[in-house]
Amino acid sequence: MKLAFLSHPVKDLKASLNYYREVFGFEEAWREGDHTAALKLPDSEIKLMIEDDDEGFSAGGVFVVVSVDQFYEENKEKINFVKTPCDIPPGRYAIFQDIDGNVMRIIDMSKER
Repeated sequence: MKLAFLSHPVKDLKASLNYYREVFGFEEAWREGDHTAALKLPDSEIKLMIEDDDEGFSAGGVFVVVSVDQFYEENKEKINFVKTPCDIPPGRYAIFQDIDGNVMRIIDMSKER
């Protein structure tokens, strides 16, 4: 697992984008529709991903794995998955909670290979 993003759920993507740009000077790296965007953090490969908070999840890391489906199959009996693997534009995505309820997101780039 490699940290790729810090995920921050937001109530209003447009307002949040303006906030992070104007207050901190962050530049937009990419956007997925009207619900998710990533911002470049200075001197870091890690990006801040902001997304509509339609599921009520807390902020947390987004980790790249080789295969979300393989990770899920190997860990579904040990980990509390709150969102099972699903398709997203670059690949597959899932969300689980650690033993303290902290949200952990995983992603693979299987559609980009």
